[in-house]
Amino acid sequence: MDDERVSQDPTAENETDAEDRNDDDPSGSAPPQPVTHQRRLLLFVIAGVVLATDLLTKILAVANIEPGRPVWLIGDIVSLRLVRNPGAAFSMATGMTWLLTLVAVGVVIGVVRIGRTLRSPWWALGLGLVLGGALGNLVDRFFRAPGVMQGHVVDFVSVGWWPVFNVADSGIVCGAILLVVLTLIGLEPDGTRKGVEK
Repeated sequence: MDDERVSQDPTAENETDAEDRNDDDPSGSAPPQPVTHQRRLLLFVIAGVVLATDLLTKILAVANIEPGRPVWLIGDIVSLRLVRNPGAAFSMATGMTWLLTLVAVGVVIGVVRIGRTLRSPWWALGLGLVLGGALGNLVDRFFRAPGVMQGHVVDFVSVGWWPVFNVADSGIVCGAILLVVLTLIGLEPDGTRKGVEK
């Protein structure tokens, strides 16, 4: 008895493979993982640079600037002056240290969650700035006096009438502004635009 020959259809095989690949992705259009990993890496690199710069400058400020004795850099406009801030960025909400600490923790968690599907380099930049700034001030909240979650943040940059701030504050504000702009122009974290079909 002759063996039956089963003809193989390459097209059918391709369709089957495509269905198998789509089983893990209900939308059928999973973003390329290498791109997501690269953007996530960019986010954490930016956050790391902001965090390291913030910690280093705070250490130098505490070691070299005497409280109440500002160091003038540009006329009477820009100076370095050591301030212990129990409040938020730019010395706001000084009586809400515990709440601000919890908010900062929430921001960090939110940024990390968004980073899991990140594909836009601009969102990676904005989120990285915010994450690095939030972590920088959180270090002060947890490890500086008067105690855990009540620590006072070290501020040392004074520009004119603007409240004294630090590198972390600058990262948070610049990152937040960038994220607002990206939202206004309709650019999503995954690289798509609102109102534009994928």
